[in-house]
Amino acid sequence: MQIAVLGLGTFGTRVAEVLTLRGIEVLAFDYDPGRVEALKDRVSRAVILDATDEKALRRAGIGQVDVAVVALGASIEANIVITAVLRRLGVGRIIARCDTPVQAAILTEVGAGRVILVEHQMAEQLAEELSAPQILSRRVLDTGHVVGDVRAPEWMVGRTLLELELRRRFSVSVVAIRRRRPAVSRTGAHYWEADLIDAPGADQRISAEDVLIIIGRDTSIRNMVVGDGGEPR
Repeated sequence: MQIAVLGLGTFGTRVAEVLTLRGIEVLAFDYDPGRVEALKDRVSRAVILDATDEKALRRAGIGQVDVAVVALGASIEANIVITAVLRRLGVGRIIARCDTPVQAAILTEVGAGRVILVEHQMAEQLAEELSAPQILSRRVLDTGHVVGDVRAPEWMVGRTLLELELRRRFSVSVVAIRRRRPAVSRTGAHYWEADLIDAPGADQRISAEDVLIIIGRDTSIRNMVVGDGGEPR
């Protein structure tokens, strides 16, 4: 897979770095020579260019990438122009960052398949962490579903998945369980060892300190976590 990142501010640079660490071929573009110089040794290719220049993008081979991330933060006008140009050049999937829902609607209209409202999502994430600390992490899928790492609520401990009936009651599924168990090293030192129970069966009993890997709608997972084990309202 080949991914282009256009705009190497804090957001774009971090996206490019993480993708590279995960083995993705990254083409990075920015008009600022300093930003390109700082990143050039950490991505497959870094190029100085004006990303609103359609001819420059065509020469750079942008039409051959699988995904383009439009990451300019300062100018929504530039993001809109770049998104429209990328669509004309045949980029299959375009992801654009923006700051407001109105900007998101415009970017979607001109060709973005997905928009990232950075400040909104950061605020929502913080609110989620504060209101439901049992949800250790969450990843949103393209379908709108969420994969969440959830510390098992107290009301689940000692009960089996069959008894809990999570799919019927909350419309969520447990796909795996991370469990710590005490172990002793060869030197006699005590430590915790992590186990992953993949595709747990209905007879799997939940233990204290279990972390459940759950898939479902965001609201469904929250209802399960913040409740007391009763039927969802």
